[in-house]
Amino acid sequence: MTQPSGLHPAAASSLAIWHEIVANQSIDTLRGITHEQAIFRSPVAHTAYEGADALLLAIGTVMRVFGDFTYHRTAVTADGLNVVLEFAATVEGKQVKGIDFIRFDEQGLICEFEVMIRPLSGLQALAAEMGRRVGQEMTTFKAKA
Repeated sequence: MTQPSGLHPAAASSLAIWHEIVANQSIDTLRGITHEQAIFRSPVAHTAYEGADALLLAIGTVMRVFGDFTYHRTAVTADGLNVVLEFAATVEGKQVKGIDFIRFDEQGLICEFEVMIRPLSGLQALAAEMGRRVGQEMTTFKAKA
């Protein structure tokens, strides 16, 4: 995938690695581009999840849940440290569209990863499958209110 213009050089490097991770469906290198105190915001949970381990668990699991995953568009904020990636996928036979909001720090580490998904039926299918696979484990990473 072509790198979007205006992206901070360190963020551009990490985004290239991110696209390799997605293409290979392997999170082996994700920890290397993730800040230890990263925040993961799920489309089905009100409270964020804290830490690199939470992000790796969520992303690694969703990679096995999603089928036919494809990114379509990318947008970059003026500071070059935030990207918005539009995607499409299937979950339990339901088509979904979504957006990944990724915030990088100046070193190119992922500090925050937020996901939004539609339609509701696809989101519900994703929530059920993620809950079945890692629901209990994810609760240990809930941010303190």
